[in-house]
Amino acid sequence: MLATHRSTRTLAKEMGGSHTAVLRVWQSHGLKPHLVRGFKVSRDPEFVEKLEDIVGLCMSPPEHALVLCCDEKS
Repeated sequence: MLATHRSTRTLAKEMGGSHTAVLRVWQSHGLKPHLVRGFKVSRDPEFVEKLEDIVGLCMSPPEHALVLCCDEKS
């Protein structure tokens, strides 16, 4: 079964166990798959380089730097 969302019941059925067992495992590991939202990967061929630049600025900003961000929406 290929699915983007799983419930305790669908996973239990696939694994051959009970949904309460799946729920206990999720809870013990702090997993909350119902809160995960989708993520779209950019098709920009320079995406990796741009991402590294942005993460680098956030992790090690230059002294007296001003970082401005504009989120591009389709």
